Amino acid sequence: MTVTTQEKHRVAVLVRPGLLPMELGIVHRLFGQAVSASGEPLYEVVTCTPRPGVVATDTDFTVNVAIGPDALENADTVVVPAAEEDYEPQERGRISVDMKRALARVPRGARVASICTGSFVLAAAGLLTGRRATTHWKSCEEFRTLYPEIEVDADVLYTDDRGVLTSAGVASGIDLCLHMIRTDHGAEVANRVARGTVVPPHREGGQAQYIDRPVTPPERCSTGPAREYALRHLERPLKLDELAGRASMSVRTFNRRFQQEAGLTPMQWLTQQRVDRARRLLERTDLPVDRIAADAGFGTGTALRQHFHAALGVSPRAYRRTFRGAGGGPVT
Repeated sequence: MTVTTQEKHRVAVLVRPGLLPMELGIVHRLFGQAVSASGEPLYEVVTCTPRPGVVATDTDFTVNVAIGPDALENADTVVVPAAEEDYEPQERGRISVDMKRALARVPRGARVASICTGSFVLAAAGLLTGRRATTHWKSCEEFRTLYPEIEVDADVLYTDDRGVLTSAGVASGIDLCLHMIRTDHGAEVANRVARGTVVPPHREGGQAQYIDRPVTPPERCSTGPAREYALRHLERPLKLDELAGRASMSVRTFNRRFQQEAGLTPMQWLTQQRVDRARRLLERTDLPVDRIAADAGFGTGTALRQHFHAALGVSPRAYRRTFRGAGGGPVT
C-alpha cells in the first residue's frame, strides 16, 4: 500500500478494557513522527473504542477515549493492541459483540494489524483465516490449537500477509510500525522515525522473536565489533572467517554467538544490511542499479535484483519509481 504525500494516511487504534498503554503509545509515537522531507505529517492517528468513555488499562491509571467505532469507517490502517483479557485462558478464542461489530466497520482494503496478543482478536473475528500470523511466543501453541486454520509462525517478530499484519511481544510492535511506515514511504522516512525514537531502524520480520541469550554475558566476547566492521565495509565481499577474526573467534563459535546475539545467521544479517543500503541509495540518488549493487556489496545488478525481490517482492527499478519524491531524502 503506497501513500502519497498529498494526503494523510489515517491510522485508527482500536482499544479495549485492560489495554496495555505502552502498545497504544508505540503507534502514536512512531506514526506521529513520520513526516515528509518538507516536514509535513504523513499520518493522522486516532484512538477509538467500541464504547467511548473511560477505558481501564492493565496499570493503575485509565485512558479516556472520546472517539467511538465510527472512526474505523474511514481508516486506512487499523491497529489492535493487546489487552489484559488476552492473558486469561478462558477468554482466549472469544471476541466481544462490541469488538466484532467495531471490526465489521473497517472498510474493505484497509490494512489491519495487531500487536502482541491482539492477534487473538483478529483471529476470533475471522481476519486471519488462511493467513500466516504470529503472536507472543508464550501464546503461540495455544493460538495454534485454537485456530488450526491459521499458519502460526512462532519464530518471527512480525508477519505481513496480504494487508493483514501481526506482531509478537510488545517491543515488536515498534518493528511492525516501522515496517508499515517503510512500506508506505520508504526506508529514509522510517529511518528518521527510528532515529527520533532511538530504536534500531530495521529488524527484519523474519528475525527470531525469542533469543535464549539476548544480552551477551560480560565475561564473553561479543560479535558487535564484527558487525560494526561489516557495516563500514558492506561494499566488500566479506567472508565468514574474516568476520570471525574481527571478533577473535573461531568460525564455529562466531556463527553460534552471532545467532544468539542477533537472532540471524551472519550471512542473513549481512544480506539484510545490504538490502537496506540499496533501498536508501535507490530513494536518495540517481545512481544506476549496477553502481548501487557494487556500493551495497552485491557485486552485480543481477544479484541485487534477486536479493531485492526476495526481500521486498519488487524490483529495484519499481522500488525507486515508487519512493522517489514520496517523502524520502533529497534527490541527488
